[in-house]
Amino acid sequence: MIITLVILALSIIFFISGKIRSDIVALCALLFLMVFGVLTPQEALSGFSNNVVIMMIGLFVVGGAIFQTGLAKTISDKIISLAGESKTKLFFLIMLLTSSIGAFVSNTGTVALLMPIVISVAIGAKASPSRFLMPLAFASSLGGMMTLIGTPPNLVISNTLKDSGFGELSFFTFLPVGIICVVVGMIVLYPLSKYFLSKDNKHNDNENSGKSLGDLVDEYQLSQNLYRVKVKEDSLLIENRLSELNIPQNYQIDVLEIRRKSQDKNPFKKAPLQTFAKATTIIEVDDILYLKGNLENVVEFAKEYNLELEHTDRPERINHDPLADLRFDSIGITELVLMSSSKLVNKKIKDSGFREKYHVNILGIQRSDKYILQDLKDERMHSGDVLLVQGQWKDIALLNDEQADWLVLGKTIEEGSKLKLNYKAPVAATIMILMVLAMVFNIVPSVTAVMIAAVLMVLSGCFTNVEAAYKTINWESIVLIAAMLPMSIAIEKTGGAAAFSELIVDVAGGSGPYVVLAAVYFATSLLTMFISNTATAVLFAPIALQIALTIGVSPIPMLFAVAVSASMCFASPFSTPPNALVMSAGRYTFMDYVKVGLPLQLILGIIMIFVLPMIFPF
Repeated sequence: MIITLVILALSIIFFISGKIRSDIVALCALLFLMVFGVLTPQEALSGFSNNVVIMMIGLFVVGGAIFQTGLAKTISDKIISLAGESKTKLFFLIMLLTSSIGAFVSNTGTVALLMPIVISVAIGAKASPSRFLMPLAFASSLGGMMTLIGTPPNLVISNTLKDSGFGELSFFTFLPVGIICVVVGMIVLYPLSKYFLSKDNKHNDNENSGKSLGDLVDEYQLSQNLYRVKVKEDSLLIENRLSELNIPQNYQIDVLEIRRKSQDKNPFKKAPLQTFAKATTIIEVDDILYLKGNLENVVEFAKEYNLELEHTDRPERINHDPLADLRFDSIGITELVLMSSSKLVNKKIKDSGFREKYHVNILGIQRSDKYILQDLKDERMHSGDVLLVQGQWKDIALLNDEQADWLVLGKTIEEGSKLKLNYKAPVAATIMILMVLAMVFNIVPSVTAVMIAAVLMVLSGCFTNVEAAYKTINWESIVLIAAMLPMSIAIEKTGGAAAFSELIVDVAGGSGPYVVLAAVYFATSLLTMFISNTATAVLFAPIALQIALTIGVSPIPMLFAVAVSASMCFASPFSTPPNALVMSAGRYTFMDYVKVGLPLQLILGIIMIFVLPMIFPF
């Protein structure tokens, strides 16, 4: 037991110091437990096949798909817009929205998604973003208590109860506790945030240093001269290469992109494929060509080749969202500024070789305050010209390698890599709802439902590729949890759990189960201020179970005390990822978390000591 406690103590010290990554610390602790013979290799590696770990991997993928498809952002934008300029409405809407999303999605991902939205809305309401960012982080943790999958400690205690023969907790067993947490959180945080977080600071968004995709669409008026034509069965374009048609030369219009029906037999992948208009592209039946140019020229082109012109009453304009009709999931745009030493200076666009060598099109030129958007093929390029180019994202990214000729401006390449597959939002919503229903009604085990949902998100095209799905998984968290789970086996195996439970029982056992519950709650809460809430839940869950069995009460309220106290840690910026995520953006100090988070943490703890036995009797 001494060896186990020493390894645990050293792990906690390194967790607190933060000098070594937490997953590496956990792996080293696991290795030492094996080296000293405390755990067998099978016991040490059991965490990597644990239901909690597997379920968390699936939830990362599901959550990533919800973000990638823009589903969460769409819901967020509509709800937050209801607040208008009222700071009070804005505060409560942010709390309700964040806690609602946090009940089903990773709290870290929820905060990452909503943080830029909250900042922009706060500025629009002429309020300091710092007033809302810390409540945003806290609300994601508060909402996580409402469902089984909302936060990892919930999964940990459910798994502990199941392994001990007390049955698995259902999806909404946590709902009453979560609702109380959210309500108490809103009541306590409203005055605290108003008096301690309303800092008079100007929020400088570094992203303003570069133009977004929407900015470029507006600036170069891409949506104002954009038309769509559909290739009919008897069209003369069929089976012709674009290079053979000479459309820009003959009609002064540009083919920006082609969308065609997916040939994939997968029933989920029915959205049109976005295809870059290469010189070698062969036109097929039912292709939709996106054309940029004057309406008269487009009409003439459509008539001669027997094409169906869509939206003849107006071009494909973009109203509130400049990216609403133009898709940039496969094809993107960016700006290049020509260097004075560039070999392209004084060359005509048609002789530049951009399309042949770099597989990109030039859509416009900005020269001083003048924009050249029509008849580009014979336009000569000048030093200092800003070129708007279009191509596949992978080809645009390669433009960075030619810095001798030009400089890539802005952050659109980075933005394009994160662009949402908005047209897949209904698919993602359907899969998520089916996953929740399967878990609520116990149609299949929770881990099975999550893994099915994760696979369906990939198969249905809610990610651009499988690699994008893998990138949504926070492997540091997964390794940390998988490596720390066997620590609880070691503590229990060596008698550490029994010794600690006996200590709490000896100190508080004679005072009744409420005092014991309070001891478990605040001991867990204290440790969570220094190490990961998941690691704390893993360590304390078997201890709480042993204490409950020792004093002869139900283990459910004791384990709920572990889950709630591990998740409701707000007095430190390092106790949970959401707390750390908003620290820089909100310009918070450590004392800001103490002033606002510590009162909330203490008040919730006192309330939970009395509420938990009422919901789950001893």
